[in-house]
Amino acid sequence: MIRVLLVDDQLLVRRGIRSLLELAGDMVVVADVGTADEGVAAVREHRPDIVLLDVRMPGKTGIEFVRELRTSDELPPTILLTTFDDDEALMEGVKAGARGFLLKDISLDLLTTAIRSVASGENLIRPAITQHILRELDRIHPETEARELHDTPERLTKRELDVLRLIAGGYSNREISEALGTAEGTVKNHASSILAKLGVRDRTRAVLKALELGVL
Repeated sequence: MIRVLLVDDQLLVRRGIRSLLELAGDMVVVADVGTADEGVAAVREHRPDIVLLDVRMPGKTGIEFVRELRTSDELPPTILLTTFDDDEALMEGVKAGARGFLLKDISLDLLTTAIRSVASGENLIRPAITQHILRELDRIHPETEARELHDTPERLTKRELDVLRLIAGGYSNREISEALGTAEGTVKNHASSILAKLGVRDRTRAVLKALELGVL
């Protein structure tokens, strides 16, 4: 059973997510609280397996919550929730120690899948780009694309940029291969090339680097 803590200043949001998660069968909400300070106390009391945490709250923010618990080595695997696609919050949250980033309008199936993935040790970054990525790949303005291709430490190819955007959307290699109509092994090769060109060691840092460079 995956033990979940909800931290969100909106009562209706907390109660709605709680009701949905308890339908999953393998999850239980051990507490739901409305402030980051209450969340810190709840982590220490309940020792949850996963925290679902609102990014923007009055007073102490979700990012500050993550930093405080990481500093004291008490941070459970944490998924940040927001109502909008916020690249700055994504970067700050993952740098602070969050393991995932999701929009609040995500479906129950995707939310429960995300919780299970993070509980098993994976990272998950799934901003709003997941819903529109394929259409956006076809609508990139030529001048913007040319600029993006050159704004990296070593030039990324057009296909590597496509793969990078899908990585940022939280897609697996298999899902990327299906979306782009190519072999999964080819996607793995593209991903390895992206990491090498950006000078990073994993996919999360590749996304953060790309955001810093303005590529995404």
